[in-house]
Amino acid sequence: MELMTVTCPRCHGSSDERFYGPCTRCRTELREAFQREARVVAVAEYEPKMNVTPNAVALKDD
Repeated sequence: MELMTVTCPRCHGSSDERFYGPCTRCRTELREAFQREARVVAVAEYEPKMNVTPNAVALKDD
């Protein structure tokens, strides 16, 4: 794809990019500002509510 001259919506500077959006410098700044480390989150095991009843058709004996 060819490069086109676009105006960065973040810094309003002119740059040659393949797609419209933040320029390369702004993208680098955004990645550095919002980069986070992955973490493990402990979640409780699912327990159905007591008011949930099984489907009557599924319990029907033939």
